[in-house]
Amino acid sequence: MNSKSSLPFLPFSRPTIDEATIAAVGEVLRFGWITSGPKVQAFEAMLSEYFGGRPVRTFNSGTCTMEIALRIAGIGPGDEVITTPISWVATANVIIEVGATPVFADIDPVTRNIDLDKLEAAITSRTRAIIPVYLAGLPVDMDRLYAIAHRHKLRVVEDAAQAIGSTWKGRRIGSFGDFVSFSFQANKNITTSEGGCLVMTDADEARLAEKYRLQGVTRSGFDGIDVDVLGGKFNMTDIAATIGLGQFGKLDEITAHRRAMARRYFELFGADFESRTGAQLPVADFEQSNWHMFQLVLPQRITRAAFMEKMMERNIGVGYHYPPIHLFSLYRARGFHETMFPVAERVGRQIVSLPMFNALLPGDVERTVDAVESILR
Repeated sequence: MNSKSSLPFLPFSRPTIDEATIAAVGEVLRFGWITSGPKVQAFEAMLSEYFGGRPVRTFNSGTCTMEIALRIAGIGPGDEVITTPISWVATANVIIEVGATPVFADIDPVTRNIDLDKLEAAITSRTRAIIPVYLAGLPVDMDRLYAIAHRHKLRVVEDAAQAIGSTWKGRRIGSFGDFVSFSFQANKNITTSEGGCLVMTDADEARLAEKYRLQGVTRSGFDGIDVDVLGGKFNMTDIAATIGLGQFGKLDEITAHRRAMARRYFELFGADFESRTGAQLPVADFEQSNWHMFQLVLPQRITRAAFMEKMMERNIGVGYHYPPIHLFSLYRARGFHETMFPVAERVGRQIVSLPMFNALLPGDVERTVDAVESILR
């Protein structure tokens, strides 16, 4: 790397795995039961307790969780599902995967989450479900979301991939609502290396999720086996669950630390940052967001690529979350094009994710803010 900085590289995200968790993984490897087993069961029990006793099942990604939720809800060909164009492409891909039609609604320019007015305006007689996304861990207005869903008799699959530890009016995301999908991918607030979980409404849905998770199989007795639905291979391993158990015990501490680092970003940028630079800060929510990411929307006078290059010259990593889904070739081929969702397109061109991870230090935040200020000046 041709860097002008002598300081060590500061990534935008980095997982932290403690020695006790590493040792626990070693024990699982020595024990020999490395696929789905007692550690998966223990992790699911811990998650269920955290979400108020709701049924929870774990999976090998936070993508298949959404696909399985749609299948449990009976969503398929001929149905429409409304979601946001600013998310990881998986959010829309799962709609196509079950044979349904993705419909996008533009985003709110302040929260960068789906605009609920535009969401309701996009509902048709074919709409069967909504997939809201809680970008960077910030929930949408949950009261309005579910009022819309109930009014139009729609299922809700919450893409809460980034929202473990987030709350709405004091209630944990996942402890209420319809389907709630979380990701434990490597850059999430807690990780299993790869993985996810789905929170459901009742035991029947949980049993169906188990079938979809592993080839549609139902076992009984010593040798009874049947397959009555078409499932896949989506189970979590005991190795991944062991990492999750170690991580989960620190969730409250992690959330508090990330909120403190977000608060420090705001203090250092100052109240006049937006008027001085033209860049847009995120919503300053230190109670409900888990601060999975700290994102700026850059002013139009600098391209994101130029900004990222200048940050890299200072040995600071910057992420890009997310390009507008509807402008990918796969979605252009389905009739989507520029100008359809102008807010999402503007944000998608200029949004950047600054360093935010569990081991981030106040000095790292100060270094990042100094770099941003210098570049934007």
